Amino acid sequence: MTPKHGQLIYEGKAKRIYETDLDNRVLIEFKNDATAFNALKHEEFEGKGRINCEISAHLFEVLEKAGVPTHYLSREDDCWMLAKHVEIIPLEVVVRNIATGSLCKETPIEQGKELIPPLLDYYFKDDNLGDPLLSEARLERLGVISKKKKLEVEKLSSQINILLKAFFKQLDLTIVDFKLEFGIDKNGQILLSDEISPDTCRIWDQRNSDDKARILDKDRFRKDLGGLVNAYGEVLKRIQGLSSKPHNCS
Repeated sequence: MTPKHGQLIYEGKAKRIYETDLDNRVLIEFKNDATAFNALKHEEFEGKGRINCEISAHLFEVLEKAGVPTHYLSREDDCWMLAKHVEIIPLEVVVRNIATGSLCKETPIEQGKELIPPLLDYYFKDDNLGDPLLSEARLERLGVISKKKKLEVEKLSSQINILLKAFFKQLDLTIVDFKLEFGIDKNGQILLSDEISPDTCRIWDQRNSDDKARILDKDRFRKDLGGLVNAYGEVLKRIQGLSSKPHNCS
């Protein structure tokens, strides 16, 4: 059943955000749409929204228990999440543990190389500009985040990476890289926002050594590998299998 909601606030490539009759609360609907290459490639996959919503809910709960402040409040239905209202900082924060994707296209860093320490990249969140990579100087010039809040974001991103790497390791999964978005709530606190799912993470199956078969994320769509919903479902199945056990994320 669709939860009761108010007017549409925002619609992105994979989610819709609605007003609610609760103070500083929004409802987020996870769509079945898959997009790539700044939405030049687009397709719908039945069940994708439900899977991503459930995975995100599980991961937000794991991070909250470990002390990471998030916008997540509860999962309301198959594809719906209740969250705190935040003003999104227009930055995509990408944490890279293993070199792949655009990093290997833009630099001579070898595909599959472990990055020690992990690399943190900032992208300006603007579809019309193609979400460009930002240098430190450009980030400062744009003025979209203060130096103090930037340090908070970097500290949280590092903490989240440590927690997610440990959590996924328990599932025989490797989190290769992932995108984070942060928002500021009514009290000025920075909260992890958006989602954490195979749409926003690269996830490799440690139980499979084949370079293509091990991919359990949106690269299956980007690279026309097929089996996107099955791959996402495998990630969810492993998370559900661990949910009844104590989480060891230290």
